[in-house]
Amino acid sequence: MSNSLMPPSTDAYNHFISTPLDALLAEHQAVNPEDKTLALFRRCVAEVPAYRQFLESQKVNPAEVNSYQDFQKLPLMTTANYMQAYPLPERCLGGSLRGADRVAVSSGSTGQPTFWPRSADYELAVAQRFEQIFHDSFHAHERSTLAVVCFALGNWVGGLYTTSCCWHLARKGYPLMVATPGNNKAEIFRVVRELAPHFEQTVLLGYPPFVKDVIDAGAAEGIHWPGFNPKLVFAGEVFSEEWRSLVGQRIGSRSPCLDSASLYGTADGGVLGNETPFSIAIRRWLADHPDAARTLFGESRLPTLAQYDPARRFFEVHEGTLVFSAENSVPLVRYHIADKGGILDFDELWGFLQAQGVRSFNELGLDEDFQPRHLPFVYVFGRADFTVSYYGANIYPENVTVGLEQPEIMNWVTGKFVLETAETEAGDSYLHIAVELLPDVEPDETMAPVIAESIRAQLLRLNSEFAHYTPQERQLPQITLHTFASPDYFPAGVKHRYTRRQ
Repeated sequence: MSNSLMPPSTDAYNHFISTPLDALLAEHQAVNPEDKTLALFRRCVAEVPAYRQFLESQKVNPAEVNSYQDFQKLPLMTTANYMQAYPLPERCLGGSLRGADRVAVSSGSTGQPTFWPRSADYELAVAQRFEQIFHDSFHAHERSTLAVVCFALGNWVGGLYTTSCCWHLARKGYPLMVATPGNNKAEIFRVVRELAPHFEQTVLLGYPPFVKDVIDAGAAEGIHWPGFNPKLVFAGEVFSEEWRSLVGQRIGSRSPCLDSASLYGTADGGVLGNETPFSIAIRRWLADHPDAARTLFGESRLPTLAQYDPARRFFEVHEGTLVFSAENSVPLVRYHIADKGGILDFDELWGFLQAQGVRSFNELGLDEDFQPRHLPFVYVFGRADFTVSYYGANIYPENVTVGLEQPEIMNWVTGKFVLETAETEAGDSYLHIAVELLPDVEPDETMAPVIAESIRAQLLRLNSEFAHYTPQERQLPQITLHTFASPDYFPAGVKHRYTRRQ
């Protein structure tokens, strides 16, 4: 049964190496994703001891699951009811760690490390997402490329996963050199200065705030980024299109839909989807048309919009949150990742845009001869519990972020802030935002009013609840400025939270 889903390791790798991206995607489009996901369920019943026990505990008879409609009624896996309930080997195929040849570690939202055994076989699905970006966006199959991995190395999931997938592309024939300085800025700058002049383009891969720090600090140390034709690959955070434009300006980008891309990835499932030139163009159009974005997504914030291969990662939506199934060393069947978001069919999204008056790809900022890949879309807001309620309006950190990402303000601030509601002595509510300054910036009395007005303007533009629910005299937030790594709001070494609730 296992061979029906995955060829032996050597055959799988050789097939990936020898098959062009277009042909790989065509093979997957010929597969019925629902049938393949049902086959994964049957394989887990046969080969994963923990999954059999899990079904028994949920009083599910696997013999009665004979169709996709039956599959949709299966209980959801969660971290609590599955990952923490059964020993790690029993969650693996064959009930043993012997089928895995590497391990990744994620900290998770609680800070408690979780170990995820992996094998090269299942890494190829993730490598294909990297290939989509390097091929379709960066044309790295035609250009000599230096890939600089700026994620943390060691067992943490981002760095070695990225490195390994880039190595696969180099083995496939891409003229690609992979450098691994990790999140050490001095080493990144040394790599760039020494190697980047010898390549047609340089790709920086890392978490969005850190990549921006690298670009800004490098420029301060004399690195002329536009001379290296930089491209950027992000993961881990939702960011605004204003932020993408700002960072693009600092590297000399002239093609925002082609010069950067974000991965939607998790430690448990690898890379689940990736931004494409088409998805970025749509998102940038939606950023300029917030009413259309609210109609489409139902919220006053803009999610990450990615495309995915349903034959590799199969998504469902449960009560406004994402569920996926994927074949891995620890296979996942209806795994509730708890990210707030949804899925859209290709034709569904393009039809929506046409109904909004978009008639051609050129109107989205793409070339007239552009041909998108007909893959479905997944949109991701992130976790659902990071809002603050103010006069009945849900205030999202993403809205505040846009206010801080205006060009004059970004010269003062790191981008970190804490959003909270507070009360005056008279009992009147107000919106308080603590803002972290860059390391070399001292607070100035002229800064806070400029920041407050910028945030108010973006809240009024992006958040209809704020515009309609909040009294005009209460719309201007109170800003406090804090030095870099201030222990009250921005302690070093602690995972940052953008909201506080009273």
